Amino acid sequence: MRALLFGTTPAPATSPPRAGALEVALASTPMDLVDLPEPSFLRPDWVVIRPRLTGICGSDAKQVFMDWGDMSADNPMIDFTSFPHVLGHEVVADVVALGPEASGVEIGDRVVLDPWLGCVPRGIAEPCPACVAGDNALCWNFRVGPIAPGIHSGTSADASGGFAELMPAHSSMLHPVPDSVSDEHAVLADPFAVSLHSVTRHPPPDDGRVIVYGAGALGSSAIVALRTLFPSVEIGVVARFDAQADLARRLGAHRVFAHEPLGPLIEDIAHWSGGVLHGDHDLPMAHPGGVDVVYDTISRRDSLEVASRVLRSRGTIVKSGVHGHTAWEWTPLYFKELAWVGSNAFGVEVVDGERAHGIDHYLRLTAEGRVDLRPMLTHTRPLEQWRDAFSLLADQAASGAVKVAFDQR
Repeated sequence: MRALLFGTTPAPATSPPRAGALEVALASTPMDLVDLPEPSFLRPDWVVIRPRLTGICGSDAKQVFMDWGDMSADNPMIDFTSFPHVLGHEVVADVVALGPEASGVEIGDRVVLDPWLGCVPRGIAEPCPACVAGDNALCWNFRVGPIAPGIHSGTSADASGGFAELMPAHSSMLHPVPDSVSDEHAVLADPFAVSLHSVTRHPPPDDGRVIVYGAGALGSSAIVALRTLFPSVEIGVVARFDAQADLARRLGAHRVFAHEPLGPLIEDIAHWSGGVLHGDHDLPMAHPGGVDVVYDTISRRDSLEVASRVLRSRGTIVKSGVHGHTAWEWTPLYFKELAWVGSNAFGVEVVDGERAHGIDHYLRLTAEGRVDLRPMLTHTRPLEQWRDAFSLLADQAASGAVKVAFDQR
């Protein structure tokens, strides 16, 4: 089968890279479209699926662009990854083969992938407390064999991802797609579930004000989750690109802010939220601040600096963005007694009083017409045009890309 393998000698780029650090990195990234053996059943209860659409996650893009910021920090996540591997975990697919002990799915089923390689997919007889609680992304056993280390499909040398013609999956990792939900909607289940998790685990107060920092896939999904579940909450969004800002307004943001310069950004958010500004230097601080929660999908220095300065006392920064080590002025963190919390992917969530997996919530809400993220999928490309697909993300100002997916139908 054809697959995009990361951790191999890259083929020469067919054209010189355009200006920009990400384009330069893309020209030399250790990934190429190669021939690999078709996947087998990693355990008897696994299946093989054929991807129809596979989204490019921000974590995929960061890896391909090698865009991890200051890597002098000792990042422990490398121990939960094995190479080489085939990336891609935002997958809608067809089931094409069943292992001898597989159950719960049939050949021909159209499914969305829950990519986490927790206890059940790994065949662990007594699942860990995190998996029992439905927190698959917090599993204790991501390094336990016989499957090679990896937190989810696309990070394990054995459990290859969706940037391929075929991929393996455990039957428990597959969620049936209602007939009324298109492939283009279904492929957005993963990013929505990520943002749903951050919102349901750290909800805003009724009639509160929140900032969604970043208007890419996670930011767009957060807007929709907030508008759907917390209609009385005022939503401000910090957007970097014009296409993102336009989409944020279309999805229901009440106010969209330009991402720079930072001083005027802090002032604008404070005026919008009712914060009281102090300081005549470059970055003032609002005290009291008027923002209850910042859903930070960027998690770089700028977003953390701004978030901490506009939040109310004992407000919350929810970090769902994936980025490397960064240094920032965090004095407001202790002064305002802020909470800075991580939000890792998704699992079982409570929505509308119903306890279900985040992906199932998304598929239900979409089928009911309460959620429509289709405008977020701005571009698709075949696997053969993988460099072009990543180039769209490397220069979003010019391309207008928000979510890019590989179309393998």
